[in-house]
Amino acid sequence: MPGTRVDAGALARTRATDPGAVARAAERRRRRPLVGDSGRLMIIAADHPARGALSVGGTPLAMADRTVLLERLCTALARPGVDGVLATADILDDLLLLGALDDKVVLGSMNRGGLAGASFELDDRFTGLRPRDISRLGFDAGKLLLRIDYDDPGSLRTMEAAARTVDAMAELGLPVFVEPFISRRGPDGRLRNDLSAAAVTTAIAIASGLAGTSAYTWLKVPVTDDADDMARVLAASTLPAVLLGGDTGRDPADQRRVYERWRGALALPTVQGLVVGRSLLYPADDDVAGAVDTAVGLL
Repeated sequence: MPGTRVDAGALARTRATDPGAVARAAERRRRRPLVGDSGRLMIIAADHPARGALSVGGTPLAMADRTVLLERLCTALARPGVDGVLATADILDDLLLLGALDDKVVLGSMNRGGLAGASFELDDRFTGLRPRDISRLGFDAGKLLLRIDYDDPGSLRTMEAAARTVDAMAELGLPVFVEPFISRRGPDGRLRNDLSAAAVTTAIAIASGLAGTSAYTWLKVPVTDDADDMARVLAASTLPAVLLGGDTGRDPADQRRVYERWRGALALPTVQGLVVGRSLLYPADDDVAGAVDTAVGLL
């Protein structure tokens, strides 16, 4: 995949000898409104590694090589119509040092404590960017994950922490994207998100009511198993919403079907755009630019 080349050694040397370079790069970054003239958002997501979720399409460590991930991110961010990135502090620091975030929307990922496959996965503590970090660095918004399993008390702790984080972001005048799911453990102990219309509707209703105000809250929602149900699902809230991508696998036919589901859901009145990661950064044909351009075309 031709494109941007990243020198991991140079990044490491800068981090080792001049750690203040990150803050200076953040100060120099040119900012833009969260929603531009198009009224739409196209965000590339790359916060999966910090939760130990490194697989793509059945390849367990597909996202493990940080240099490759950064090169793919730089390629994606340079494409016309891409507004910005969602990532954890380590990746955002690298992108700042690479000068890849000028005039881009930056969303900081906040709770990554619910490690993939862990017994404590639903006690998803806020181990990433804090509201004051997002404000200090001049980033544009935050994102939190809220998975609710009615049989796991860890969900209640996460829900309370999420509500207080929404409060803190609102006090700073910063938008926060809440990604809610109803989740359940299967007989094998693995956690799975319920993408039925009823479950997604319930998750949206719960997330919309978090905290003392919803003035700065956005929703980050999946397209349901039956795309025809999306209009009824999103009728559960008047909050602005973006569609998430998830792992669409490595089958080109599966990816085309997902694109068509996005196309239909993007026509709904509260949907403002897409926040997509693995399916664009690691597409079946390995053409990052082509995959991103296709997604942008849906908007």
